Amino acid sequence: MSEHSDPAPAVAYFSMEVALDERIPTYSGGLGVLAGDHLRAAADLGVRVVGVTLLYRDGYFRQEVDSQGQQHESPVTWAPGDLLDRLDVAATVTIGGREVTVTAWRFVIEGSRGHRVPVLLLDTDVDGNAQEDRRITDQLYGGDSRHRLRQEAVLGLGGMQVLGALGWGAVPTLHMNEGHSALLTLAALHQTGAQGRRGGGAADAVRARCVFTTHTPVPAGHDRFPRATVREVLGQALESELDTTGCLADDELNMTRLGITFSAFVNAVSARHAEVTREMFPDVPVHYVTNGVHAATWTAPPMADLFDRHLEGWREANVKLRSATVIPLDELAVARRVSKDRLVETVEERTGVRLDPAAFTITVARRAAAYKRLDLLLRDPERLRVIAKRVGPLQILYSGKAHPRDDDGKATLVRILEQAKALAGAVETVFVEDYSMALAKVLCAGSDLWLNTPEPPMEASGTSGMKAALNGVPSLSVLDGWWIEGHVEGVTGWSIDGRHGDSGEDGELDDLIDKLDNEIVPLYYERPRTFLEIGRLCVALNGSYFNTERMVREYRSLAYDRPAATT
Repeated sequence: MSEHSDPAPAVAYFSMEVALDERIPTYSGGLGVLAGDHLRAAADLGVRVVGVTLLYRDGYFRQEVDSQGQQHESPVTWAPGDLLDRLDVAATVTIGGREVTVTAWRFVIEGSRGHRVPVLLLDTDVDGNAQEDRRITDQLYGGDSRHRLRQEAVLGLGGMQVLGALGWGAVPTLHMNEGHSALLTLAALHQTGAQGRRGGGAADAVRARCVFTTHTPVPAGHDRFPRATVREVLGQALESELDTTGCLADDELNMTRLGITFSAFVNAVSARHAEVTREMFPDVPVHYVTNGVHAATWTAPPMADLFDRHLEGWREANVKLRSATVIPLDELAVARRVSKDRLVETVEERTGVRLDPAAFTITVARRAAAYKRLDLLLRDPERLRVIAKRVGPLQILYSGKAHPRDDDGKATLVRILEQAKALAGAVETVFVEDYSMALAKVLCAGSDLWLNTPEPPMEASGTSGMKAALNGVPSLSVLDGWWIEGHVEGVTGWSIDGRHGDSGEDGELDDLIDKLDNEIVPLYYERPRTFLEIGRLCVALNGSYFNTERMVREYRSLAYDRPAATT
Protein backbone atom coordinates (compact mmCIF):
# COMPACT_ATOMS: atom_id res chain seq x y z
CA MET A 1 0.00 0.00 0.00
CA SER A 2 1.41 3.41 -0.94
CA GLU A 3 2.17 5.82 1.86
CA HIS A 4 0.11 8.41 -0.02
CA SER A 5 -3.11 6.36 0.00
CA ASP A 6 -4.28 7.92 3.27
CA PRO A 7 -6.24 11.20 3.03
CA ALA A 8 -4.46 14.39 4.05
CA PRO A 9 -4.80 14.81 7.82
CA ALA A 10 -6.30 17.83 9.54
CA VAL A 11 -4.45 17.07 12.79
CA ALA A 12 -0.97 15.67 13.49
CA TYR A 13 -0.90 14.15 16.98
CA PHE A 14 2.63 13.85 18.41
CA SER A 15 3.32 11.62 21.40
CA MET A 16 6.56 10.14 22.75
CA GLU A 17 4.73 6.87 23.38
CA VAL A 18 1.61 5.31 21.90
CA ALA A 19 -0.01 2.00 22.90
CA LEU A 20 -1.15 0.75 19.50
CA ASP A 21 -1.39 -2.99 20.03
CA GLU A 22 -0.54 -5.47 22.77
CA ARG A 23 2.20 -6.89 20.50
CA ILE A 24 3.86 -3.51 19.86
CA PRO A 25 5.82 -2.39 22.98
CA THR A 26 5.94 1.34 22.19
CA TYR A 27 4.48 2.50 25.51
CA SER A 28 5.32 2.48 29.21
CA GLY A 29 2.07 3.38 30.93
CA GLY A 30 -0.82 5.79 31.12
CA LEU A 31 0.48 8.46 28.73
CA GLY A 32 0.96 5.95 25.92
CA VAL A 33 -2.30 4.13 26.56
CA LEU A 34 -4.15 7.45 26.58
CA ALA A 35 -2.50 8.36 23.25
CA GLY A 36 -3.55 5.07 21.70
CA ASP A 37 -7.11 5.46 22.98
CA HIS A 38 -7.19 9.03 21.63
CA LEU A 39 -6.28 7.81 18.15
CA ARG A 40 -8.72 4.86 18.33
CA ALA A 41 -11.54 7.25 19.19
CA ALA A 42 -10.48 9.61 16.40
CA ALA A 43 -10.75 6.67 13.99
CA ASP A 44 -14.24 5.85 15.28
CA LEU A 45 -15.34 9.47 14.89
CA GLY A 46 -13.84 9.97 11.44
CA VAL A 47 -11.42 12.69 12.58
CA ARG A 48 -8.62 13.10 10.03
CA VAL A 49 -5.65 12.57 12.31
CA VAL A 50 -2.15 11.20 11.79
CA GLY A 51 -0.22 9.98 14.82
CA VAL A 52 3.53 10.56 15.13
CA THR A 53 5.72 8.67 17.60
CA LEU A 54 9.00 6.72 17.72
CA LEU A 55 9.74 3.10 16.89
CA TYR A 56 11.32 1.42 19.91
CA ARG A 57 13.06 -1.77 18.78
CA ASP A 58 13.84 -2.71 22.40
CA GLY A 59 10.46 -1.53 23.67
CA TYR A 60 10.31 -0.11 27.19
CA PHE A 61 11.51 -3.20 29.05
CA ARG A 62 10.40 -6.65 30.10
CA GLN A 63 10.08 -6.87 33.88
CA GLU A 64 10.97 -9.73 36.15
CA VAL A 65 10.59 -9.41 39.93
CA ASP A 66 12.42 -11.90 42.11
CA SER A 67 11.29 -13.33 45.44
CA GLN A 68 12.87 -10.39 47.29
CA GLY A 69 10.99 -7.83 45.22
CA GLN A 70 14.03 -6.78 43.18
CA GLN A 71 13.11 -5.69 39.65
CA HIS A 72 15.18 -6.95 36.72
CA GLU A 73 14.86 -5.46 33.24
CA SER A 74 15.55 -6.89 29.80
CA PRO A 75 14.81 -5.70 26.24
CA VAL A 76 11.56 -6.66 24.56
CA THR A 77 11.99 -8.79 21.46
CA TRP A 78 9.64 -7.97 18.60
CA ALA A 79 9.79 -7.75 14.82
CA PRO A 80 8.49 -4.42 13.44
CA GLY A 81 8.32 -5.89 9.96
CA ASP A 82 5.70 -8.41 11.09
CA LEU A 83 3.31 -5.77 12.41
CA LEU A 84 4.04 -2.52 10.57
CA ASP A 85 4.48 -1.27 7.01
CA ARG A 86 7.81 0.33 6.22
CA LEU A 87 7.31 3.51 4.24
CA ASP A 88 9.51 4.64 1.38
CA VAL A 89 10.18 7.99 2.96
CA ALA A 90 13.17 9.60 4.65
CA ALA A 91 14.09 12.90 6.27
CA THR A 92 17.29 14.38 7.64
CA VAL A 93 17.80 16.05 11.01
CA THR A 94 21.03 17.54 12.36
CA ILE A 95 21.73 16.04 15.80
CA GLY A 96 25.05 16.38 17.60
CA GLY A 97 26.58 17.99 14.55
CA ARG A 98 25.78 15.01 12.32
CA GLU A 99 23.14 14.50 9.66
CA VAL A 100 20.79 11.79 10.94
CA THR A 101 18.44 10.05 8.52
CA VAL A 102 14.96 9.38 9.89
CA THR A 103 12.67 6.85 8.23
CA ALA A 104 9.14 5.82 9.17
CA TRP A 105 6.96 2.78 9.65
CA ARG A 106 3.18 2.89 9.59
CA PHE A 107 0.45 1.28 11.67
CA VAL A 108 -3.17 1.84 10.67
CA ILE A 109 -6.01 2.08 13.18
CA GLU A 110 -9.36 1.26 11.63
CA GLY A 111 -12.38 2.80 13.30
CA SER A 112 -15.79 1.26 13.91
CA ARG A 113 -17.17 2.84 10.74
CA GLY A 114 -14.16 2.08 8.54
CA HIS A 115 -12.28 5.39 8.87
CA ARG A 116 -8.51 4.87 9.00
CA VAL A 117 -5.99 6.72 11.17
CA PRO A 118 -2.35 6.20 10.17
CA VAL A 119 0.33 6.29 12.86
CA LEU A 120 3.93 7.02 11.86
CA LEU A 121 6.70 5.41 13.93
CA LEU A 122 10.01 7.17 13.35
CA ASP A 123 13.19 5.10 13.10
CA THR A 124 16.89 6.03 12.98
CA ASP A 125 18.25 2.48 12.67
CA VAL A 126 19.18 3.20 9.07
CA ASP A 127 22.20 2.30 6.98
CA GLY A 128 24.48 5.32 6.71
CA ASN A 129 23.73 6.68 10.19
CA ALA A 130 26.50 6.55 12.78
CA GLN A 131 26.13 3.64 15.21
CA GLU A 132 25.25 6.00 18.06
CA ASP A 133 22.55 7.63 15.93
CA ARG A 134 21.09 4.27 14.90
CA ARG A 135 20.39 3.64 18.59
CA ILE A 136 18.42 6.85 19.18
CA THR A 137 15.08 5.12 18.68
CA ASP A 138 16.00 1.80 20.35
CA GLN A 139 14.39 2.15 23.78
CA LEU A 140 11.59 4.21 25.28
CA TYR A 141 12.82 6.55 28.05
CA GLY A 142 16.29 4.98 27.96
CA GLY A 143 19.64 6.71 28.38
CA ASP A 144 20.66 10.01 29.93
CA SER A 145 19.30 13.52 29.36
CA ARG A 146 21.47 13.96 26.27
CA HIS A 147 19.96 10.82 24.75
CA ARG A 148 16.49 11.99 25.75
CA LEU A 149 16.94 15.30 23.91
CA ARG A 150 18.19 13.41 20.86
CA GLN A 151 14.98 11.35 20.90
CA GLU A 152 12.88 14.47 21.30
CA ALA A 153 14.67 16.08 18.36
CA VAL A 154 13.79 13.07 16.21
CA LEU A 155 10.17 13.22 17.36
CA GLY A 156 9.61 16.97 16.93
CA LEU A 157 12.01 18.00 14.18
CA GLY A 158 12.17 14.64 12.41
CA GLY A 159 8.43 14.12 12.68
CA MET A 160 7.75 17.42 10.95
CA GLN A 161 10.27 16.57 8.23
CA VAL A 162 8.63 13.19 7.61
CA LEU A 163 5.18 14.78 7.41
CA GLY A 164 6.58 17.18 4.82
CA ALA A 165 8.10 14.33 2.82
CA LEU A 166 4.67 12.68 2.74
CA GLY A 167 3.10 15.90 1.45
CA TRP A 168 1.49 16.64 4.81
CA GLY A 169 3.72 19.50 5.93
CA ALA A 170 0.84 21.97 5.92
CA VAL A 171 -1.37 19.95 8.30
CA PRO A 172 -3.53 22.65 9.94
CA THR A 173 -3.32 21.49 13.58
CA LEU A 174 -0.27 20.22 15.46
CA HIS A 175 -1.23 18.55 18.75
CA MET A 176 1.59 17.99 21.24
CA ASN A 177 0.77 15.31 23.80
CA GLU A 178 3.20 16.52 26.51
CA GLY A 179 6.37 18.49 25.99
CA HIS A 180 8.49 15.74 24.42
CA SER A 181 7.57 16.90 20.89
CA ALA A 182 7.79 20.66 21.52
CA LEU A 183 10.73 21.12 19.15
CA LEU A 184 8.21 20.76 16.34
CA THR A 185 7.41 24.42 16.98
CA LEU A 186 10.86 25.37 15.66
CA ALA A 187 10.27 23.30 12.53
CA ALA A 188 6.89 25.01 12.12
CA LEU A 189 8.58 28.41 12.48
CA HIS A 190 11.08 27.51 9.75
CA GLN A 191 8.25 26.30 7.53
CA THR A 192 6.27 29.49 8.09
CA GLY A 193 9.35 31.64 7.46
CA ALA A 194 9.99 29.81 4.21
CA GLN A 195 6.45 30.72 3.19
CA GLY A 196 7.25 34.40 3.61
CA ARG A 197 6.01 35.21 7.13
CA ARG A 198 8.69 36.53 9.46
CA GLY A 199 9.03 37.86 12.99
CA GLY A 200 5.93 38.08 15.14
CA GLY A 201 3.75 37.14 12.20
CA ALA A 202 5.46 33.77 11.90
CA ALA A 203 5.16 33.12 15.63
CA ASP A 204 1.46 34.00 15.56
CA ALA A 205 0.91 31.69 12.58
CA VAL A 206 2.58 28.80 14.38
CA ARG A 207 0.65 29.55 17.56
CA ALA A 208 -2.61 29.37 15.63
CA ARG A 209 -1.75 25.82 14.55
CA CYS A 210 -0.60 24.33 17.86
CA VAL A 211 -2.41 22.55 20.67
CA PHE A 212 -0.56 21.54 23.83
CA THR A 213 -1.73 18.96 26.38
CA THR A 214 0.15 18.68 29.66
CA HIS A 215 -0.14 15.62 31.90
CA THR A 216 2.38 16.65 34.55
CA PRO A 217 1.15 18.26 37.80
CA VAL A 218 4.54 18.99 39.43
CA PRO A 219 7.36 21.26 38.20
CA ALA A 220 10.00 18.53 38.54
CA GLY A 221 8.15 16.34 36.06
CA HIS A 222 8.61 18.64 33.08
CA ASP A 223 11.53 17.93 30.76
CA ARG A 224 14.40 20.40 31.20
CA PHE A 225 17.77 20.38 29.46
CA PRO A 226 20.89 22.45 30.34
CA ARG A 227 22.08 24.95 27.77
CA ALA A 228 25.27 22.94 27.19
CA THR A 229 23.21 19.86 26.26
CA VAL A 230 21.00 21.94 23.99
CA ARG A 231 24.05 23.35 22.19
CA GLU A 232 25.67 19.91 21.87
CA VAL A 233 22.59 18.12 20.58
CA LEU A 234 20.75 20.80 18.61
CA GLY A 235 23.58 23.12 17.60
CA GLN A 236 24.21 26.83 18.09
CA ALA A 237 21.71 27.97 15.48
CA LEU A 238 18.75 26.31 17.20
CA GLU A 239 20.13 27.35 20.58
CA SER A 240 19.99 30.97 19.40
CA GLU A 241 16.43 30.52 18.15
CA LEU A 242 15.39 29.06 21.48
CA ASP A 243 16.97 32.06 23.22
CA THR A 244 14.65 34.35 21.28
CA THR A 245 11.60 32.36 22.46
CA GLY A 246 12.44 32.92 26.14
CA CYS A 247 12.36 29.16 26.73
CA LEU A 248 16.07 28.97 27.55
CA ALA A 249 15.68 31.05 30.68
CA ASP A 250 18.27 30.44 33.40
CA ASP A 251 20.33 28.49 30.84
CA GLU A 252 17.80 25.66 30.82
CA LEU A 253 15.37 24.58 28.09
CA ASN A 254 11.90 23.89 29.50
CA MET A 255 10.07 21.78 26.92
CA THR A 256 6.67 22.41 28.46
CA ARG A 257 7.25 26.16 28.35
CA LEU A 258 8.32 25.87 24.70
CA GLY A 259 5.15 23.99 23.76
CA ILE A 260 2.93 26.35 25.69
CA THR A 261 4.59 29.45 24.25
CA PHE A 262 3.65 28.44 20.72
CA SER A 263 0.16 27.04 21.41
CA ALA A 264 -3.12 28.86 21.10
CA PHE A 265 -4.90 26.14 23.08
CA VAL A 266 -3.34 24.67 26.22
CA ASN A 267 -5.13 22.09 28.30
CA ALA A 268 -4.75 19.99 31.40
CA VAL A 269 -6.37 16.55 31.68
CA SER A 270 -8.82 17.06 34.56
CA ALA A 271 -10.47 19.98 36.29
CA ARG A 272 -8.18 19.66 39.34
CA HIS A 273 -5.11 19.34 37.14
CA ALA A 274 -6.06 22.58 35.40
CA GLU A 275 -6.02 24.36 38.77
CA VAL A 276 -2.56 22.97 39.55
CA THR A 277 -1.24 23.84 36.08
CA ARG A 278 -2.48 27.43 36.36
CA GLU A 279 -0.48 27.75 39.57
CA MET A 280 2.67 26.60 37.74
CA PHE A 281 2.00 28.79 34.68
CA PRO A 282 -0.02 31.76 35.98
CA ASP A 283 0.48 33.69 32.76
CA VAL A 284 -1.13 30.98 30.60
CA PRO A 285 -4.87 30.44 29.95
CA VAL A 286 -5.20 26.74 30.79
CA HIS A 287 -8.33 24.85 29.76
CA TYR A 288 -9.06 21.24 30.62
CA VAL A 289 -10.29 18.19 28.78
CA THR A 290 -10.69 15.35 31.24
CA ASN A 291 -9.17 12.12 30.00
CA GLY A 292 -11.17 9.09 29.00
CA VAL A 293 -10.61 5.53 27.82
CA HIS A 294 -11.63 3.76 24.62
CA ALA A 295 -14.75 1.91 25.68
CA ALA A 296 -14.69 -0.84 23.04
CA THR A 297 -11.03 -1.61 23.82
CA TRP A 298 -11.33 -1.79 27.59
CA THR A 299 -14.71 -3.47 28.05
CA ALA A 300 -14.11 -7.18 28.59
CA PRO A 301 -15.95 -9.64 26.28
CA PRO A 302 -18.51 -10.79 28.89
CA MET A 303 -19.51 -7.18 29.62
CA ALA A 304 -19.42 -6.21 25.94
CA ASP A 305 -21.83 -9.07 25.16
CA LEU A 306 -24.08 -7.82 27.93
CA PHE A 307 -24.04 -4.28 26.53
CA ASP A 308 -24.72 -5.61 23.03
CA ARG A 309 -27.90 -7.27 24.29
CA HIS A 310 -29.25 -4.33 26.26
CA LEU A 311 -27.55 -1.15 24.96
CA GLU A 312 -27.59 -1.35 21.19
CA GLY A 313 -25.09 0.99 19.51
CA TRP A 314 -23.00 1.62 22.65
CA ARG A 315 -19.72 1.18 20.76
CA GLU A 316 -20.57 3.99 18.35
CA ALA A 317 -22.31 6.17 20.96
CA ASN A 318 -20.78 5.57 24.38
CA VAL A 319 -23.38 7.82 25.97
CA LYS A 320 -25.82 4.91 25.63
CA LEU A 321 -24.00 3.30 28.55
CA ARG A 322 -25.94 5.84 30.61
CA SER A 323 -28.85 3.42 30.40
CA ALA A 324 -26.91 0.55 31.96
CA THR A 325 -29.36 0.52 34.85
CA VAL A 326 -31.72 -1.48 32.59
CA ILE A 327 -29.31 -4.43 32.68
CA PRO A 328 -30.71 -7.19 34.94
CA LEU A 329 -28.50 -7.75 37.97
CA ASP A 330 -28.57 -11.52 37.49
CA GLU A 331 -27.07 -11.12 34.01
CA LEU A 332 -24.51 -8.66 35.33
CA ALA A 333 -23.56 -11.15 38.04
CA VAL A 334 -22.87 -13.81 35.39
CA ALA A 335 -20.70 -11.47 33.32
CA ARG A 336 -18.76 -10.35 36.38
CA ARG A 337 -18.21 -13.99 37.39
CA VAL A 338 -16.82 -14.88 33.96
CA SER A 339 -14.42 -11.91 34.11
CA LYS A 340 -13.27 -12.89 37.59
CA ASP A 341 -12.72 -16.49 36.52
CA ARG A 342 -10.52 -15.19 33.71
CA LEU A 343 -8.55 -13.14 36.24
CA VAL A 344 -8.06 -16.20 38.46
CA GLU A 345 -6.85 -18.24 35.47
CA THR A 346 -4.45 -15.51 34.35
CA VAL A 347 -2.93 -15.04 37.79
CA GLU A 348 -2.39 -18.78 38.12
CA GLU A 349 -0.78 -18.93 34.66
CA ARG A 350 1.53 -16.02 35.46
CA THR A 351 2.40 -16.73 39.11
CA GLY A 352 1.38 -20.28 39.99
CA VAL A 353 -0.94 -18.94 42.72
CA ARG A 354 -4.55 -20.12 42.62
CA LEU A 355 -6.86 -17.39 43.92
CA ASP A 356 -10.26 -18.01 45.47
CA PRO A 357 -12.89 -16.78 42.95
CA ALA A 358 -15.33 -16.14 45.81
CA ALA A 359 -12.96 -13.98 47.87
CA PHE A 360 -13.09 -10.19 47.79
CA THR A 361 -10.29 -9.14 45.44
CA ILE A 362 -8.63 -5.72 45.56
CA THR A 363 -6.30 -4.69 42.74
CA VAL A 364 -3.59 -2.04 42.78
CA ALA A 365 -2.03 -1.83 39.31
CA ARG A 366 -0.22 1.34 38.29
CA ARG A 367 3.19 2.55 37.24
CA ALA A 368 5.37 1.95 40.31
CA ALA A 369 6.35 5.55 41.00
CA ALA A 370 6.82 6.58 44.63
CA TYR A 371 4.07 9.24 44.54
CA LYS A 372 1.51 6.64 43.51
CA ARG A 373 2.08 4.88 46.87
CA LEU A 374 1.15 1.43 45.64
CA ASP A 375 1.96 -0.06 49.04
CA LEU A 376 -0.18 2.31 51.18
CA LEU A 377 -2.79 -0.40 51.87
CA LEU A 378 -0.13 -2.76 53.23
CA ARG A 379 1.13 -0.32 55.85
CA ASP A 380 -1.44 -1.61 58.36
CA PRO A 381 -1.23 -5.40 57.91
CA GLU A 382 -2.75 -6.18 61.29
CA ARG A 383 -6.06 -4.52 60.44
CA LEU A 384 -6.14 -6.35 57.11
CA ARG A 385 -5.82 -9.64 59.02
CA VAL A 386 -8.68 -8.58 61.28
CA ILE A 387 -10.95 -7.70 58.34
CA ALA A 388 -10.19 -11.01 56.62
CA LYS A 389 -10.95 -12.95 59.80
CA ARG A 390 -13.99 -10.98 60.97
CA VAL A 391 -15.74 -9.99 57.73
CA GLY A 392 -14.53 -12.31 54.97
CA PRO A 393 -11.49 -13.41 52.97
CA LEU A 394 -9.36 -10.76 51.24
CA GLN A 395 -7.09 -11.08 48.22
CA ILE A 396 -4.82 -8.28 46.99
CA LEU A 397 -3.30 -8.15 43.52
CA TYR A 398 -0.40 -5.89 42.56
CA SER A 399 1.19 -5.09 39.24
CA GLY A 400 3.32 -2.26 37.88
CA LYS A 401 6.73 -1.39 36.52
CA ALA A 402 9.24 0.99 38.10
CA HIS A 403 11.41 3.01 35.72
CA PRO A 404 14.87 1.38 35.57
CA ARG A 405 16.47 4.45 37.18
CA ASP A 406 13.70 5.06 39.76
CA ASP A 407 15.18 3.68 42.96
CA ASP A 408 12.25 4.88 45.07
CA GLY A 409 9.79 3.13 42.76
CA LYS A 410 11.84 -0.06 42.93
CA ALA A 411 11.88 0.17 46.72
CA THR A 412 8.07 0.16 46.63
CA LEU A 413 8.13 -3.23 44.91
CA VAL A 414 10.46 -4.59 47.59
CA ARG A 415 8.09 -3.44 50.35
CA ILE A 416 5.11 -5.02 48.57
CA LEU A 417 6.84 -8.40 48.40
CA GLU A 418 7.95 -8.15 52.04
CA GLN A 419 4.40 -7.46 53.22
CA ALA A 420 3.01 -10.19 50.98
CA LYS A 421 5.20 -12.69 52.83
CA ALA A 422 4.15 -11.24 56.19
CA LEU A 423 0.46 -11.59 55.29
CA ALA A 424 0.78 -15.16 54.01
CA GLY A 425 -1.92 -17.42 55.39
CA ALA A 426 -4.16 -14.49 56.31
CA VAL A 427 -4.48 -12.29 53.21
CA GLU A 428 -3.34 -13.69 49.86
CA THR A 429 -1.20 -10.95 48.30
CA VAL A 430 0.20 -11.55 44.83
CA PHE A 431 2.44 -9.48 42.57
CA VAL A 432 1.95 -10.13 38.85
CA GLU A 433 5.03 -9.00 36.95
CA ASP A 434 5.38 -7.32 33.54
CA TYR A 435 2.27 -5.11 33.59
CA SER A 436 0.95 -4.52 30.05
CA MET A 437 -2.21 -3.66 28.12
CA ALA A 438 -3.19 -7.34 27.97
CA LEU A 439 -2.76 -7.84 31.71
CA ALA A 440 -4.51 -4.54 32.51
CA LYS A 441 -7.58 -5.67 30.58
CA VAL A 442 -7.85 -8.79 32.72
CA LEU A 443 -7.22 -7.02 36.03
CA CYS A 444 -9.60 -4.11 35.33
CA ALA A 445 -12.38 -6.50 34.38
CA GLY A 446 -11.99 -9.22 36.98
CA SER A 447 -11.32 -7.35 40.23
CA ASP A 448 -13.96 -6.54 42.83
CA LEU A 449 -12.43 -3.18 43.83
CA TRP A 450 -9.94 -0.89 42.10
CA LEU A 451 -7.69 0.86 44.62
CA ASN A 452 -5.84 4.08 43.78
CA THR A 453 -3.72 5.89 46.38
CA PRO A 454 -1.62 8.66 44.78
CA GLU A 455 -0.27 11.55 46.79
CA PRO A 456 -2.47 14.55 45.89
CA PRO A 457 -2.28 16.70 43.84
CA MET A 458 0.15 14.58 41.81
CA GLU A 459 -2.43 12.53 39.92
CA ALA A 460 -3.10 14.64 36.82
CA SER A 461 -6.00 12.43 35.80
CA GLY A 462 -5.54 8.66 35.98
CA THR A 463 -7.44 6.32 33.67
CA SER A 464 -7.20 2.83 35.14
CA GLY A 465 -10.25 3.39 37.35
CA MET A 466 -12.20 4.45 34.24
CA LYS A 467 -11.38 1.08 32.65
CA ALA A 468 -12.52 -0.70 35.78
CA ALA A 469 -15.78 1.28 35.80
CA LEU A 470 -16.63 0.11 32.27
CA ASN A 471 -16.50 -3.42 33.64
CA GLY A 472 -18.70 -2.75 36.64
CA VAL A 473 -15.80 -2.46 39.10
CA PRO A 474 -16.04 0.40 41.62
CA SER A 475 -13.03 2.41 42.80
CA LEU A 476 -11.71 3.30 46.22
CA SER A 477 -9.48 6.27 45.56
CA VAL A 478 -7.86 9.40 46.88
CA LEU A 479 -9.82 12.44 45.71
CA ASP A 480 -7.47 13.64 43.01
CA GLY A 481 -7.40 13.73 39.22
CA TRP A 482 -10.47 12.36 37.46
CA TRP A 483 -11.93 10.84 40.63
CA ILE A 484 -12.94 14.27 41.92
CA GLU A 485 -15.27 14.46 38.91
CA GLY A 486 -16.28 10.79 38.76
CA HIS A 487 -16.75 10.03 42.45
CA VAL A 488 -20.21 9.79 44.01
CA GLU A 489 -19.78 8.34 47.49
CA GLY A 490 -21.32 4.89 47.77
CA VAL A 491 -22.70 5.15 44.23
CA THR A 492 -19.71 4.91 41.86
CA GLY A 493 -17.28 3.90 44.60
CA TRP A 494 -15.69 5.46 47.64
CA SER A 495 -13.21 8.20 48.48
CA ILE A 496 -10.13 8.15 50.67
CA ASP A 497 -9.96 11.31 52.72
CA GLY A 498 -7.50 11.90 55.55
CA ARG A 499 -8.79 15.32 56.52
CA HIS A 500 -11.20 13.94 59.11
CA GLY A 501 -8.51 12.10 61.02
CA ASP A 502 -4.79 12.49 61.40
CA SER A 503 -3.03 14.63 58.84
CA GLY A 504 -1.20 13.25 55.82
CA GLU A 505 -0.71 9.59 54.99
CA ASP A 506 -1.71 8.32 58.42
CA GLY A 507 -5.13 9.88 58.08
CA GLU A 508 -5.54 8.57 54.54
CA LEU A 509 -4.53 5.08 55.62
CA ASP A 510 -7.01 5.16 58.51
CA ASP A 511 -9.81 6.25 56.19
CA LEU A 512 -8.89 3.62 53.61
CA ILE A 513 -8.94 0.79 56.15
CA ASP A 514 -12.11 2.13 57.81
CA LYS A 515 -13.94 2.15 54.48
CA LEU A 516 -12.88 -1.42 53.75
CA ASP A 517 -13.71 -2.62 57.26
CA ASN A 518 -17.02 -0.89 57.85
CA GLU A 519 -18.53 -0.38 54.41
CA ILE A 520 -17.03 -2.06 51.35
CA VAL A 521 -16.10 -5.59 52.40
CA PRO A 522 -19.29 -6.10 54.50
CA LEU A 523 -21.35 -4.86 51.55
CA TYR A 524 -19.69 -7.40 49.23
CA TYR A 525 -20.33 -10.35 51.53
CA GLU A 526 -23.60 -9.38 53.19
CA ARG A 527 -25.45 -7.47 50.45
CA PRO A 528 -24.08 -8.78 47.16
CA ARG A 529 -26.92 -7.42 45.02
CA THR A 530 -26.35 -3.92 46.36
CA PHE A 531 -22.65 -4.31 45.51
CA LEU A 532 -23.68 -5.31 41.98
CA GLU A 533 -25.94 -2.26 41.77
CA ILE A 534 -22.95 -0.05 42.52
CA GLY A 535 -21.02 -1.76 39.72
CA ARG A 536 -23.92 -1.11 37.36
CA LEU A 537 -23.94 2.56 38.32
CA CYS A 538 -20.20 2.72 37.61
CA VAL A 539 -21.01 1.82 34.01
CA ALA A 540 -23.97 4.20 33.80
CA LEU A 541 -22.37 7.25 35.41
CA ASN A 542 -18.64 6.84 34.79
CA GLY A 543 -18.42 4.58 31.76
CA SER A 544 -20.85 6.73 29.78
CA TYR A 545 -18.79 9.90 30.33
CA PHE A 546 -15.13 9.09 31.02
CA ASN A 547 -14.43 7.73 27.57
CA THR A 548 -12.33 8.93 24.64
CA GLU A 549 -15.35 9.38 22.39
CA ARG A 550 -16.47 12.25 24.61
CA MET A 551 -12.85 13.37 25.07
CA VAL A 552 -12.02 13.57 21.35
CA ARG A 553 -15.32 15.34 20.65
CA GLU A 554 -14.21 17.96 23.19
CA TYR A 555 -10.80 18.29 21.57
CA ARG A 556 -12.46 18.65 18.19
CA SER A 557 -14.86 21.38 19.31
CA LEU A 558 -12.50 23.27 21.65
CA ALA A 559 -9.12 22.86 19.95
CA TYR A 560 -9.18 21.33 16.48
CA ASP A 561 -12.09 23.31 15.01
CA ARG A 562 -11.12 26.68 16.46
CA PRO A 563 -11.34 29.49 13.86
CA ALA A 564 -7.60 30.16 14.34
CA ALA A 565 -6.80 26.53 13.58
CA THR A 566 -8.56 26.60 10.24
CA THR A 567 -7.14 29.85 8.88
